[in-house]
Amino acid sequence: MPIDSGKLALLLLAGVGAGLTGATAGLASLVSYPALLAAGLPPLSANMTNTVAMLGTTVGAATGARPELKGQARRLLPLGLITTAGGGCGSLVLLLTPSGAFTQVVPGLIGGASLVLMAGPRLRRRAAHAGHRGIGPVTGGAAFLVGVYGGYFGAAAGVLMLALLTTAWNQPLARANAAKNVATGAANLIAAVVFGFTGEVDWPAALVLGLGSVGGSWLGSVLVRYLPANPLRIAIGIGGLVLAVVLGRAAFTG
Repeated sequence: MPIDSGKLALLLLAGVGAGLTGATAGLASLVSYPALLAAGLPPLSANMTNTVAMLGTTVGAATGARPELKGQARRLLPLGLITTAGGGCGSLVLLLTPSGAFTQVVPGLIGGASLVLMAGPRLRRRAAHAGHRGIGPVTGGAAFLVGVYGGYFGAAAGVLMLALLTTAWNQPLARANAAKNVATGAANLIAAVVFGFTGEVDWPAALVLGLGSVGGSWLGSVLVRYLPANPLRIAIGIGGLVLAVVLGRAAFTG
């Protein structure tokens, strides 16, 4: 069913918000996914459309965070290959499992991701003294699993990746955040390619949402250098928990 111009305009605004929150708090999909549902897309189509649209977040965030990405290529290349493999596996899991299973799993994923989001600062403080460098087997395995999650659904995959990178790499939060955006973007890219051949992607919605996310993520990657993200992180986390409850009731009682 075609989406009318009014809903497309709302998706554009949602894309800006998703890009902004994704680049600063790692939770773009908790803004963009509900917007697609509100526009009338069924859950599975909304997820695939969202995956394609959020490529705009990667582009905007990488452009805005070029100073923070400088000098990270040696570590980001293997990390990106690992998350790409994970994203491909996650997208195949989504395609090979019943669509009803996705509807029932999503509330739990959103709820868990929201809790991880709100616990993120505490996790980073505990890991701040670690001082690990490079990508060892544990870091690589964890990055692969985050990539799988990103390819399957992806809400708060950035939060999980940021927590991992701040544990594994001893560097400022802004640099870890920039690396997070690239790593999760790699998982998103391969999943988007797979979903593009399914016929489930609503391309006008993906284009409009993606365009909005480019601008929002560019702004977010700049703001993260100067603004504390804790109030935004907590607000989005609470909103995510509310959304999980609403979707859970719809999935198990509707």
